[in-house]
Amino acid sequence: MGSQDERSVARQGLDVADAVPVLLDAQGVVTGWTREAERLLGYPAARVVGHGVAQVLAADDAGRVPELMDRCRGEGGWAGLLTAVRDDDTRLRLMARITPALDDGGPARRLLLLSELAGAPGWDMSRQVLEQMVTRSPVGIAVVDTELRFVWSNPALTQFGGGPPSSRLGLRLADIQPGLDAENIEAQIRQVLLTGDPVVGYEHVGQVRSAPLRETAHMMSFTRLDDGHGNPMGVYYTVEDVTDRHRTRRRLALLDRAGGHIGRTLDVTRTAQELVDVAVPGLADVVAVDLLESVLSGGEPSDEPLSGTERVPLRRAGYGSVSRRAPEAVVGIGEVVTYPAGSPPIRTLRTERSWREPRLDPLGEAWAEHVRGGGAAIFLELGLQSAMIVPIRARGVTLGLATFFRRHRQEPFEAEDLSLAEDLVSRAAVCIDNARRYNRERDAALVLQRSLLPHRLPEQEALEVAACYRPADELTGLGGDWYDVIPLSGARVALVVGEATGHGIDAAAAMGRLRTAVRTLAVLDLPPDEVLAHLDDLVARSVREEGVDPGAAGADNTLGVGAGCVYVVYDPVDGTCTMAAAGHPAPAVVMPDGHVAFVDLPQGPPLGVGGPPFESVEMALAAGSTLALYTDGLTAGARWAADADRQRLRQALEKRAESLEPQCRAVVDALVPDRPYDDVALLLARTRVLGDAQVAEWDLAADPAGVAEARRTACRQLAEWGLDELAFTTELVVSELVTNAIRYATGPIRLRLIKERALFCEVYDGGATAPHLRHPRTTDEGGRGLLLVSQFTQQWGTRFVPEGKIIWAEQSLTDAPP
Repeated sequence: MGSQDERSVARQGLDVADAVPVLLDAQGVVTGWTREAERLLGYPAARVVGHGVAQVLAADDAGRVPELMDRCRGEGGWAGLLTAVRDDDTRLRLMARITPALDDGGPARRLLLLSELAGAPGWDMSRQVLEQMVTRSPVGIAVVDTELRFVWSNPALTQFGGGPPSSRLGLRLADIQPGLDAENIEAQIRQVLLTGDPVVGYEHVGQVRSAPLRETAHMMSFTRLDDGHGNPMGVYYTVEDVTDRHRTRRRLALLDRAGGHIGRTLDVTRTAQELVDVAVPGLADVVAVDLLESVLSGGEPSDEPLSGTERVPLRRAGYGSVSRRAPEAVVGIGEVVTYPAGSPPIRTLRTERSWREPRLDPLGEAWAEHVRGGGAAIFLELGLQSAMIVPIRARGVTLGLATFFRRHRQEPFEAEDLSLAEDLVSRAAVCIDNARRYNRERDAALVLQRSLLPHRLPEQEALEVAACYRPADELTGLGGDWYDVIPLSGARVALVVGEATGHGIDAAAAMGRLRTAVRTLAVLDLPPDEVLAHLDDLVARSVREEGVDPGAAGADNTLGVGAGCVYVVYDPVDGTCTMAAAGHPAPAVVMPDGHVAFVDLPQGPPLGVGGPPFESVEMALAAGSTLALYTDGLTAGARWAADADRQRLRQALEKRAESLEPQCRAVVDALVPDRPYDDVALLLARTRVLGDAQVAEWDLAADPAGVAEARRTACRQLAEWGLDELAFTTELVVSELVTNAIRYATGPIRLRLIKERALFCEVYDGGATAPHLRHPRTTDEGGRGLLLVSQFTQQWGTRFVPEGKIIWAEQSLTDAPP
């Protein structure tokens, strides 16, 4: 606790307990005068009471009394400084407060509280005190005249360059700091001199002599000084170092830019270049990004630490420089980067820790990536002065290196620059790894997609075909639509277009299952309605076996439930076409004259959902007719095209082209936007009819003696076709197939030869049972007929027709006979 005197001094000034009270009326007339007031001002009560308080005040303040009384009445009180004139004519500075006195129902009164300021520091500051304030201030302060010459400055201004205050007098800013951007600063001073409006918060960024290797930022404020007549005398300005704040703001701005620019694509190389573009020139003059080859190829980089002598395969993925011309020896994008063992890049890869060198050795070799004429370039030749290397790491794995250099600017990299670089690289690393992982998955998915769709359409004589496929998922390129062209026996061809529900890899997987099943069923030479029935049973059985609810989320995509399919078989011998559909749009037919019609095809239920049986429709097509099989994505996504969508499709199909390939693309381009809402598949097939010169047919008697005649007849036909080299095998096939028909079948027997891209030999009979291939023992006397047929031909089989069955065998016209 302090003494009584110390507490008294502390209470001086504005403490009400030490104030001298004086009672006034509403007009400022003294109505009460205390002994404290007499002791303070020297006037006895008789000379003051009944007179205005103005008589004890200095002339300037005496004239303010009416105003102060009005303020007390309107604002409830007033406080401020007044100058009183004591009885002995000395002046006394007082702190005064006027407040309304307690009202007892009589006239309004005012209470005047007076406090002497002689012992209160700060209220009566001398020039010496004010000079101490400006000279000891940490803020640089200066005054220049109207000619912009220094007339005064405080010592703190020295820290910003230009020398001590005495050396500045009479000089301008450009004289004492030649390297400073004095022109812009003096422009601010002239503007303040001209307008009188102060400039507050002007930020100047540059280098000063006090910090020649470091970019600094200063906050400056300018105020005009006027004389008593309002004429400008000069400008008073202050300078404050805000470099740290400027650097923080610049760092945040760079990080914000990085957030908007890095990782805009799922491309590894472009992401690496985006990191470079953000860092140059905001952080460095030259930036290079080198990635492991496994990262660029989409592989999984090893998480094993590197040895000190291990050679690390790196490739340049990004590069940028503030110079228009990059260093002559810089490694190009995509080229291999080789660093010697023990160099900073290899050490950074091995230790997985960042590296910084504020001052590179000018004569040091630029590691091993800059090579000229067989010799390594040195840092001095390349102009590289300071360097940082940051490992690119994501999910605990190192992906590569980011190297930062400063060339033209003299400021070396500091610790905060390395921290900023690590933040930028950390953001880019996640994006690069995401792009790598995406590309790996996308490549795998595309391999799956390519393996599921036909690489090329098979060669055959029955149809001219063209297909176009456009998935809705443009990123992965995967979809659930598919098409297929399957050659069948007897020169016939099956056309298939289907659609699994959903998009992406699940739909593609379901599509692959369905396409494989269709191709397997097609080999059995079943009618279209039976193919779809078997396919429907397969989907339903898969759902039951895997215990999946068909209505559950994801069941449709993975198992093919709800998929649609149309299956068409075309026979070029007679031009007949048989088709059936399962929840799929009916094909369109473009007649040879250009007229477009839609097949009246009964719609079966989608696959796996159950419903009525599938129905086939048979129709004859003239040569030159074009079948258009498509998925519903071509017609605005409707399950079956509405009238308006069918009309648009009809108009697109009516526009003929020289061949089906451009016409197929033109139809899709006309009906499908660049980014379709649904997967789109279109298959066009223009019919051909085999002429009489390509088909030969004979009725045979059910007599074993007729087998020899059948062989001779077949050989004569081969001779006419110029296929004598196939005579031996054909005789064997005809002999075995006709003999089996005579021995085991009933009804009429017919032999047919078809010459297309292969030679088909067909024997028709009225039997309902198919022959089976046997493997006889050495001692067996028979049973080798079909075994020989299978060995001497490319393939053979049986297909059933309403009146019986056909056993057929196929021989190649291009491959040498067995």
